[in-house]
Amino acid sequence: MSETAVSEIVRHGGIDGLADDWSADKQTYHVPWGKAMMWIFLVSDTFIFTCFLTGYLHVRLTTTEPWPVQSEIFALSFGGGDPIPLILIAIMTFILISSSGTMALAVNFGYQKDKVKTFWLMCATAAFGASFVSMQVFEWSKLILEEGVRPWGNPFGAAQFGSVFFMITGFHGAHVTIGVIYLLWVAFRVKRGVYDDKGYEIVEIAGLYWHFVDLVWVFIFAFFYLL
Repeated sequence: MSETAVSEIVRHGGIDGLADDWSADKQTYHVPWGKAMMWIFLVSDTFIFTCFLTGYLHVRLTTTEPWPVQSEIFALSFGGGDPIPLILIAIMTFILISSSGTMALAVNFGYQKDKVKTFWLMCATAAFGASFVSMQVFEWSKLILEEGVRPWGNPFGAAQFGSVFFMITGFHGAHVTIGVIYLLWVAFRVKRGVYDDKGYEIVEIAGLYWHFVDLVWVFIFAFFYLL
């Protein structure tokens, strides 16, 4: 080992060396702090949704009362025809999955520094999210006002159905609502050129959050509505 390398190790040894490294903001992996913090948040949120869905499956398997048939509860009829099972939920799922496509395009054009396309694609993604939340509000109002479903009971069977439904879909709906606000805030800052010098990593960070919300809905759709 050369004398220069040895002296470098000695110079950065001890408490003084630790302080120098800490104040110099050393990184093991070259990941922006914003992206790293978003990943940490998403991992923690994954545990919460996992607990919710696991709790739902436990309640579903252990309840002594008949569990309501989702295909009948979440059915809608158009023009006086026969009710179509899960039609609203299918539309909501299609909208949210489509929003992942527009968000991915927004990230791509963001790194190309195309502010106009990034702005409009993020607005389109937010519009998809707002449409999803609007349909969820309609779904809730129908169940509460017309069907009489409550968090503590419902006329279709097991009383736990209402509490599990409102807890899981409400928590996810809150995430979508926050995501819509977040996307619009980032989109308008992109339009104003706030990130021209900083870079457009913030668009990818927003995209990570939005893709997570979409992925969680796929599990909710599969576990809650289809099982």
